[in-house]
Amino acid sequence: MNIQEARSYGKSKLENSSPTAQLDADCILQEILGCDKAFLLFHRETELTREQKVHFVKAIEKRLTGLPVAYITGHKEFYGRDFAVTPDVLIPKPDTEILVENALNFIKEKHSGNTGLSICDMCTGSGCVGLSILAECRDRHLCTPLPHMTLADISNDALKITQKNISLLQLDSITPEIQIIHSNLFESVDGNFDIIVSNPPYIPYSEAMQLLEDGRNEPLLALNGDVELDGNQSSTDDGLAIIRNLVPQAYTHLNHNGILAIETGEYNATGAAQIFRENGFKNVMIIKDLSDQDRNVIGKKE
Repeated sequence: MNIQEARSYGKSKLENSSPTAQLDADCILQEILGCDKAFLLFHRETELTREQKVHFVKAIEKRLTGLPVAYITGHKEFYGRDFAVTPDVLIPKPDTEILVENALNFIKEKHSGNTGLSICDMCTGSGCVGLSILAECRDRHLCTPLPHMTLADISNDALKITQKNISLLQLDSITPEIQIIHSNLFESVDGNFDIIVSNPPYIPYSEAMQLLEDGRNEPLLALNGDVELDGNQSSTDDGLAIIRNLVPQAYTHLNHNGILAIETGEYNATGAAQIFRENGFKNVMIIKDLSDQDRNVIGKKE
């Protein structure tokens, strides 16, 4: 089997189950061969080794079960960088990059130059939001010294992926400025912050269960927003139970003029914004995503 035959095989196998069959096959093939898309197109006659062929066929079979390509290849691009992902964490989505933009804009407007900025990425998962912010501050020299970054999550397995991504992004050298905390929201987090960002679970339980029926294998813990602090299921089915606890806790952990920016659903962003207002936040705004859907809610502690 050469590259062209492998591409055709993958597309034909996946075209009835995936709207991006060719892209899926190519991404898997690139990972196995350790090459880019251009190599696939200009070296079509290159033969796969026996091991590569077996690996490719098995990967295509996994994709047929509904397992996302990112979990098959073990990584996903986010904000121009490559992040390790496993079924212990959500796969980073393009719309979540807006959280990074919001934080960076706040840094540029309010904290550029020499400052002791502190940031918390709550429900960090893979660390993609907080680490992207930190990497951008480093690469674009937005502030000196670099912000102190706290990455917190209730899942120890997720935090292992966070730690791996610190290394992948070559942020190890500034690890004194990075703190990883296993915590149920802010239960084990001390101190105050200038910026708190969060992509918390915000999908209603009933909808989250439906989403997982297709075999995508994303962790229910990171999707189901209808969970109380004690881990019990909320009586609501609006995806806001965690946000109802997160917002007041975040308020107490923000410095004067600090901001909280969270991702939420287009169906409950208005409700999330009301929770912000009820807990003392000012200048509350709803930011739309790339599809013009309500996605981020931002508030300021005055």
